[in-house]
Amino acid sequence: MPAIVLFDGDCNFCDASVQFILNRDTNGNFHFASLQADTGKMLRERHRIPETVDSIVLIKDGVPYLKSDAAVRIAEKLDGTWRWLRFVRFIPRPLRDLGYDVIAKNRYQWFGKKETCKLPTPEERSRFLDQQKPPTP
Repeated sequence: MPAIVLFDGDCNFCDASVQFILNRDTNGNFHFASLQADTGKMLRERHRIPETVDSIVLIKDGVPYLKSDAAVRIAEKLDGTWRWLRFVRFIPRPLRDLGYDVIAKNRYQWFGKKETCKLPTPEERSRFLDQQKPPTP
C-alpha cells in the first residue's frame, strides 16, 4: 500500500511540496490528503496525530512520521538524487526539527496561503485520497 502524505491544504509551500513529490514519484509510492479534509481528519484521529500538527505528516506502514522524519522518509523514495537526503537522518533530530520548525512557522508569511488550486491530471487525482473513498490502512 502506498504511503500517505498529509499536508496543509491552505499553504502555498505545502502545495508546492506536494507538486514536487508528484513530479518525482513516478513509482506512485505516495498518496495525498489534506489535513483539513475529512480523510485527513479521519487519518489524524486514527493515528493519534495531535491537532497542533499542521504541516506535513507521512503515514507509512501504519506509522506516522512528523516534521523532518517525514521529509527525509519522503525524499528517500523520490526519483533522482533526492534519495541522497536520507543521509540527513544522521543529523540529530532536534537539530533537523529546528530547521523544519523555522520553515513551518513562517511558511504563510514567506509563501502565502492558497486562493486557487492547480487542477490535478486524472492520474494525479487518483493519488489524492480526498477524491476517493477513505483508506483503510
